[in-house]
Amino acid sequence: MEKSKLAALVAVNAPKSRPEENEEHLDELAFLAETIGIVSIERFTQKLPNPDVRTFVGKGKLEEIKDFVTSNNVRYVLFDDDLSPSQLRNLEKELNKPGEEPTVRIYDRSLLILDIFLMRAQTAQARTQVELAMNQYLLPRLTRMWTHLERQRGGTGTRGGAGEKEIETDRRVVRAQITKLKEDLEKIDKQRQTQRKSRSGIVRVALVGYTNVGKSTLMNLLSKADVKAENKLFATVDATVRKVVIGDIPFLLSDTVGFIRKLPHHLIESFKSTLDEVREADLLLHVVDSAHPFHDNQIDVVKKTLVDIGAGNIPTILVLNKIDKLQNEDGPVDIDSLQGYYRQHGFENVVFISATKKENVQSLRQMIFEEVKKKHLMIYPNYISTTLE
Repeated sequence: MEKSKLAALVAVNAPKSRPEENEEHLDELAFLAETIGIVSIERFTQKLPNPDVRTFVGKGKLEEIKDFVTSNNVRYVLFDDDLSPSQLRNLEKELNKPGEEPTVRIYDRSLLILDIFLMRAQTAQARTQVELAMNQYLLPRLTRMWTHLERQRGGTGTRGGAGEKEIETDRRVVRAQITKLKEDLEKIDKQRQTQRKSRSGIVRVALVGYTNVGKSTLMNLLSKADVKAENKLFATVDATVRKVVIGDIPFLLSDTVGFIRKLPHHLIESFKSTLDEVREADLLLHVVDSAHPFHDNQIDVVKKTLVDIGAGNIPTILVLNKIDKLQNEDGPVDIDSLQGYYRQHGFENVVFISATKKENVQSLRQMIFEEVKKKHLMIYPNYISTTLE
């Protein structure tokens, strides 16, 4: 691995936080970094009631990080939380040699996620949404280290000789870009609203879940579509909608962006029109990686995000995927007891499947059919109810 792509990870944890959960959070940060080609080679953690206001970590820990970065020619330091503009500036000063061109880039969690979205976005709508979120994020944080504006100018790499005047010029560029992107997004949103109105006579089902839990694989299975399905975070950014028929009832199935811990606020705001596919759905399929050691935490993240975007009360089927990988120390897990556990925690419809192995998919299809039929009968009262063969 080329040295320019090496990184150190940094996290501040609450004094009473669980070590295994803290480690899993850093695993996720490392996976995010890997998605944009950065390899983490060291981890620094510190337990503090609150992050240091000036440099996020304490003075001693910062010296440790600085020594490691210098000794190992590390070019990226990645933080598992968002940094304030002043923390970012202070860290850049501390981790770079005074009087020399900056070489160490600081990424916080939001910037990593935004960069991945920028890389993944394919449609004009998704690109506009991500660019808007990126510009809103960058505006208060512009320093000599920011090279993201080069994408808009067509250049690459860090610009030499950037000073205060150039930063002020960049701020004007960013403000103008934000205004333009908002206008573009309004036009796109109006077009999408017209498209959604034309689909008002058909039941709509949306796949939701944490990123990388198998939503796209399930989309392909149910719709016989060819949606990109990879073992990568945010493989799907653009909303994909397919017509599906189960029994004799047609419905629209949409696959949208996966959720994640601490999803950047600007990104949620910018993606509101895409998330309308979720908000306006008649039924949600909440897909979960049941084999993930902290999948209950991921369920909570998704539930909270659904509430935040106004989709918390939509009927939901909890689809616990990857049962082929689900086991405990004593062997296979008792599925019946797990179903009871989730029903006690507010999920009336629970099903365990393996999308890749196509296990128990017929039970899911039956559950979807029964739920879709309820809404279909409301739209078409004269429909003669049937059963799924």
